Amino acid sequence: METRDLPKDAILVVNAHSRRGQDNFDQAREKLESAGVRLLAAHAVKDPEQMAATVRQAIASGAPMVIVGGGDGSMSGTVDEFVGKDCVFGVLPLGTANSFARTLGLPLDLDGAVQAIAAGRRRRVDLGMVDGDYFVNAASLGLSPMIGRTVPHKLKRYLGRIGYLAWAAKCSVGFRAFRLTIDDGTQEHRMWSTEVRVLNGPYHGGVELSDHADVDTGEIVIQAVVGRSKPRLAWDWYAKFFKLRDRDAHTREFHGKSFRIETRPRQRISIDGEVLARTPVTVRIAPGAVDVAVARDE
Repeated sequence: METRDLPKDAILVVNAHSRRGQDNFDQAREKLESAGVRLLAAHAVKDPEQMAATVRQAIASGAPMVIVGGGDGSMSGTVDEFVGKDCVFGVLPLGTANSFARTLGLPLDLDGAVQAIAAGRRRRVDLGMVDGDYFVNAASLGLSPMIGRTVPHKLKRYLGRIGYLAWAAKCSVGFRAFRLTIDDGTQEHRMWSTEVRVLNGPYHGGVELSDHADVDTGEIVIQAVVGRSKPRLAWDWYAKFFKLRDRDAHTREFHGKSFRIETRPRQRISIDGEVLARTPVTVRIAPGAVDVAVARDE
């Protein structure tokens, strides 16, 4: 495992449109500098569509570390820019679920996250891929993309996970199960499913869903909620949220480096909270793809 110290020079790029981004930009800049991080530049990006371009320019300028502030969507939307580059990806969790930060063991409060960046270490981690798109944490198909595609931004911004749950209940009324085929390269697995999670880490939506997925295993994990029952899907989330003993009773997991996923009918795919693809797709692991900043004792 990579144990080198983190660079002291960095560029800060914050999604000011995220749930806490606008409020925390000035604080983050001040706290980072007070903690000994020399900020070469700091950008509060009002338009999320410009996050990737801003990060790309920051990396191209030669910054040894670029700190990205926002939610999982901001992390996923910018991580592609770090692949193949000698630049550390600093994670400043300012979103709703902050699943990637949870996976990395980062503090979710601003002071703790800043301290991890200022005094932490490098860690080399895997990324997941949906066709050619890298992602940091999880992709999903089924009910989750329907929620992500339609949830009002203000509901997401001000109510967080409570807002997601309320909207999920609304979306589930018109949702139907689908036929799922997972091809692992040697065998096709066919089943009915209501939700499929493609995991590079254990968390999705801030909930720990798998005991086997992590960012340094060299494998991608596919977790399918099997059957046609919507109450079973709701129970699966409930059981995993509260870590009940039988929390894996309604899911099947597949582990490997690459899978082909097909569905009938076709399903939209949410990649770290953003609906960006549709089945059929190939999902795979990109082992040791980027350096991230983690806490010293993580």
